[in-house]
Amino acid sequence: MSDHHSDHELDTRGLRCPEPVMMLHKQIRAMAAGETVLIEATDPATQRDIPQFCEFLGHQLVDQQIAGDDFRYWVRKKAD
Repeated sequence: MSDHHSDHELDTRGLRCPEPVMMLHKQIRAMAAGETVLIEATDPATQRDIPQFCEFLGHQLVDQQIAGDDFRYWVRKKAD
């Protein structure tokens, strides 16, 4: 487990690409700049897709963790 703070949580477990990234995009739009969302996923494609999403749109991938088939990502929304 991590001690990272998250303002929001997004459970995408059981969903396949592109649904987790689409849900993340919607969540990010609803957040204030500087807030952090924890994304929980089971789709291995998120290991590629979420870092690319952050890089392309300028959000910060604070951390990512893998535990078996579970993937956790902390993403901080960029300043406006």
